Amino acid sequence: MYDTQVTLVGYVATQVDYKETVNGPSARFRFAVTPRYFDRRKEAWTDGATSFYTVWARRTLAVNLAGSVSVGEPLVVHGRLRVREDPPDGEGNRRFGAEIDATAIGHDLNRGTAAFRRVMRTDHPLMGTQKATVG
Repeated sequence: MYDTQVTLVGYVATQVDYKETVNGPSARFRFAVTPRYFDRRKEAWTDGATSFYTVWARRTLAVNLAGSVSVGEPLVVHGRLRVREDPPDGEGNRRFGAEIDATAIGHDLNRGTAAFRRVMRTDHPLMGTQKATVG
């Protein structure tokens, strides 16, 4: 209820890593977000620093993601933001990472076109077994 919801626009940075787990299908990938701003001194648009996020998808979203997304494609990702702290390394440095538990993922239609295919369930909804149908 009090989760931080975010919507990010960026590009797929790594191949989708899809796995069947005891809790159902799971998928993850790295997502690159690069802000653009207008530099008044240069009178030109400039890229800012790129941020990387690990995006997690579960169940049906994981199955559909694995069959729909490739490296370099522009996406819009919506979900819950989690900031993860890793244990300090040998020199005492702390590392942090940002992860998104995705609730919705789609291609960014500002940057291209997409063809949607509805998926019809052929099994129990938690099992993840699906059959793509045109329609």
